[in-house]
Amino acid sequence: MTAVHPVLDRVTARITERSAASRAAYLARVASAQAQGPVRGALACGNLAHGFAASSPEEKVALRGNTRRNVAIVTSYNDMLSAHQPFRTYPEHLKKAILLAGGVAQVAGGVPAMCDGVTQGRPGMELSLFSRDVVAMSTAVALAHDMFDAALMLGVCDKIVPGLVIGALSFGHLPTLLVPAGPMGSGLPNAEKGRIRKLYAVGEVGREQLLDAEAASYHSPGTCTFYGTANSNQMLMEVMGLHLPGASFVSPNTPLRAALTAEAGRRAVSGEVAPVGEILDERAFVNGVVALLATGGSTNHTLHLPAMAAAAGIELTWDDFAELSTVTPLLTRIYPNGGADVNHFHAAGGTGFLIRELLSAGLLHGDVKTVAGDGLAHYTRTPSLSEDNVLSWADAPESSGDEEVLRPASRPFSADGGLRMVEGNLGRGVVKVSAVKPEHRAVEAPARVFTTQEQVLDAFKAGELNRDIVIVLRYQGPKATGMPELHKLTPPMSVLQDRGFQVAFVTDGRMSGASGAVPAAIHLTPEAAAGGPLARVRDGDLIRFDADSGKLEITADLAAREPEGAAPTAEEWSGTGRDLFGAFRASVGPAERGASVF
Repeated sequence: MTAVHPVLDRVTARITERSAASRAAYLARVASAQAQGPVRGALACGNLAHGFAASSPEEKVALRGNTRRNVAIVTSYNDMLSAHQPFRTYPEHLKKAILLAGGVAQVAGGVPAMCDGVTQGRPGMELSLFSRDVVAMSTAVALAHDMFDAALMLGVCDKIVPGLVIGALSFGHLPTLLVPAGPMGSGLPNAEKGRIRKLYAVGEVGREQLLDAEAASYHSPGTCTFYGTANSNQMLMEVMGLHLPGASFVSPNTPLRAALTAEAGRRAVSGEVAPVGEILDERAFVNGVVALLATGGSTNHTLHLPAMAAAAGIELTWDDFAELSTVTPLLTRIYPNGGADVNHFHAAGGTGFLIRELLSAGLLHGDVKTVAGDGLAHYTRTPSLSEDNVLSWADAPESSGDEEVLRPASRPFSADGGLRMVEGNLGRGVVKVSAVKPEHRAVEAPARVFTTQEQVLDAFKAGELNRDIVIVLRYQGPKATGMPELHKLTPPMSVLQDRGFQVAFVTDGRMSGASGAVPAAIHLTPEAAAGGPLARVRDGDLIRFDADSGKLEITADLAAREPEGAAPTAEEWSGTGRDLFGAFRASVGPAERGASVF
């Protein structure tokens, strides 16, 4: 086995030392729950009768006598969202597979699934990040019936998967698998979609042409094919050992997808899967960060990974991301970091090739527990079906099928992972540079300050931003507005950059996992609503933003100023369900700790 890279070793040791007390307390809770055995057997008669009242006669006998393992299915199915629509048929499919394997399964509960693509630029987006913690709580409610020996989590997209993981970790003694649905087929190329978006932003095409392009991109059941947060989720769940090997990017409604789903059910009831709280240890989270960096994945995971880690008693910080990024090579070019989509990545060798390359370079911990068994080597193999529909795994291809999409560690696209931390007298934030050309990574220009996306768009349409500029959008953090994604601003800022201006973006909000061409310091903390320096910036202040050196500085003396602007009041932050989330705004933590209410 290849020795682990010294930086990987050092960062892991630091996380382990930092987390020693909290991790030990968490594992003690897991061990205590394990020692109790299946709680179902200790339920009072009335409790147990309620728990199996709707089951079949055969299932009632099994549950009554506690003779078979019972698997909880927690699902994010809805038929509005393409990524989750395939889950409609999963429960019955899983129940049959589990019954044949000698177990029982029950749909324990459902969790909400928001789509940032639908809510982008709308008030509903201000609930999006908070929905992650609602998903976690909903998962906990589903599992709280104490009827279960294992769990299957059906989820794909942005906040849903992290929420399912956080909820599952609150029942860390249960063996738990994440079950994906797979990406839709490739549609209109992402670069062409982006071109039409920019033409619409400058008024050169109309709404019908834009809608035609969007509909040709998002056209069928399955995950959107660009490499945003949803597909980054899938990559992470595989590298962190919660998916079956090679399961992430197999298309919906195919025989191989169905076979992998059935196998997840069989695996859950096998008794051979370690508790999720043991699988997700410090090494697993470091593996997740490395995989995110090596693939140019979504910046949203600088929030989600620390939040998931905290649920397992592990303290993961942005400094850990930054140090790992210095030694992690970028091995993929998937839109927005290139022209390919995840289907092209999968065809070029996919996760099996990627994981083998990272293991061979000493950039992943191989000695981890996974749902496929001990050792990450299981994930250097790819699944297939024989002519008689037998599922098996074989070694991933020796070479990439397309080195414009996926490369070996010896010939990376760049020597580092493209995720940087920036800090200075404006605070501390995250920058994704894997899609930013080197000549655009350092900007020194006057600030133009806004407090809403609409203000930015209006100024762009009025021609007021046609100059070298640092666009500052504040009061977008978790305490202010729930930290909405600001992807709607990507086309106009890209247009300004295409016109030859130096352009940068600084915000305490989020950008989409699919953003990247314009340098953006995001998740800035402390946020403006918490008294951060961003609240004291004025129009015309000179800001120096250098993504390569990690500097974010303003020349003005902010200490001499009073804050300007304010987060929306409770009355202003209402409608579209936002009224119900006031307690979340009041209790949410800072971005660098995952922007969590827990």
